[in-house]
Amino acid sequence: MTVQNFMQFDIITIFPKIFDSYFSESILKRAQAKKKIKINMHNLRDFTTDKHHHVDDRPYGGGPGMILLVEPMYKAIKAIKKKRKSRVIMLAPEGKLLTQKEAKRLSKYDQLVLLCGRYEGFDARVEQFIDEKISIGQYVLAGGELPAMVVTEAVARHVPGVVGHKDALAEETFGGDLDYIEYPQYSRPEAFKPAGKKGLTVPPILLSGNHAKIRQWRQLKSGKKR
Repeated sequence: MTVQNFMQFDIITIFPKIFDSYFSESILKRAQAKKKIKINMHNLRDFTTDKHHHVDDRPYGGGPGMILLVEPMYKAIKAIKKKRKSRVIMLAPEGKLLTQKEAKRLSKYDQLVLLCGRYEGFDARVEQFIDEKISIGQYVLAGGELPAMVVTEAVARHVPGVVGHKDALAEETFGGDLDYIEYPQYSRPEAFKPAGKKGLTVPPILLSGNHAKIRQWRQLKSGKKR
C-alpha cells in the first residue's frame, strides 16, 4: 500500500487557467517541486453531459443572474473526492472566516476539495455534498477563484516542509493566537535617508550581537493587536 506524504488541493472551477501564474511561482511552486503539496485544477464543464457543456441556468422563481447547476458539481465532487481524509469546502462570503487557526486546522487533512462559485452562486442543493463553507472576508467577489488561491496558500504554509525555517510560523503575525502581532524587522542598509526626510536607522540593539537582549527587545515589540 502506497503511503501518501503530501497534501492535495483539488479546485473545481470554470476558469482553471486563472490559477496558472500564481501557483507556478514562489512558495507554492517550491512546495509542489518538493512534493510537499499537489494542486489540481478541474474544469466544471468536463462534468457536464449536454453538447454545449452548460454549467449554469436561471433560478426557479425568477431573479437576476444565473446559478451553477447541482448535477455537474455533484459529479465533480464524486469523481475527485478520495477515500482518504478529505474535506469538501464551498468558498462563499457567508462561510466561516478564514483565520490562521482555521488554516492550521485544515492542514491536517490529506485533501481539500475547493468549490469556486460564479455568477449568483450555487444551486442550494450543492450544500448537501460539502463539509463546510469558508469565506476570506465579508465582501463579494466575481467568483471563488481568488479565495481558493488564498485558502491554498494559507493552508499549505502549515504543511511540514513547505515553509523553510521551522520557527517561521510560530513567530509570524497570528502565529501564537489571533491577537499576536510580530515584532518589526530590519535589513540592509543600517541607515537610510529618503530625499527631504529624516534619516531612518536600524535600532542599535539589533546590531549589538547580544542575542539575549535582541530576544528581549523582540518580545517587547511584539504583542497584542491594538
